[in-house]
Amino acid sequence: MPIKPPIPPFTQETAIQKVRAAEDAWNKQEPEKVAMAYTPDSRWRNRDTFLQGRDEIVEFLQQKWARELNYRLIKELWAFTDNRIAVRYCYESQSTTGQWYRSYGNEYWEFGTPRPEEHPGLRELGL
Repeated sequence: MPIKPPIPPFTQETAIQKVRAAEDAWNKQEPEKVAMAYTPDSRWRNRDTFLQGRDEIVEFLQQKWARELNYRLIKELWAFTDNRIAVRYCYESQSTTGQWYRSYGNEYWEFGTPRPEEHPGLRELGL
């Protein structure tokens, strides 16, 4: 899986960039592309639904966006550390019967960190 910058360790600027990229991706409503931003074994909780892995994420998003029409999401950086980002969000959507809804929440992201450039590879380690 290609690594998409920005990557950890985050600065305030790069954390904001990461949050905005996620917002933009979700607003395009392409479940397969959104799922690729997460590790193959990602674990999610959405209200009373627990998901694991990209296939479950894709299925969940397909169902979500089939019933939540005119979906529009705003994400904002709340806090960050070297490899973690906390986000607060708000989104609006319209039901298939025309009723509008607004939802609020928080997300907590943890990123794996790539091997530092100066760290030796397997060959250099004699493995």
